[in-house]
Amino acid sequence: MKVTVDRIEDGIAILLIRPEEKYSLEIPVDYLPAETKESDILSVDFKREINETEEAKARVRNLIEKLKNK
Repeated sequence: MKVTVDRIEDGIAILLIRPEEKYSLEIPVDYLPAETKESDILSVDFKREINETEEAKARVRNLIEKLKNK
């Protein structure tokens, strides 16, 4: 997915999802490449982290079991 940096306000970048640019994302500029500025076009990739998701679910299940057994 590609986004356009619409503006940066108070350390938050407003990114418009291309090509239509009718949806936006807000993200702290600290997460963007150095020297990113308004009107830059960036690539964004999302990837499911299946192993990490399963580990998080297991931790939650364990915490719930501990609470039930108190």
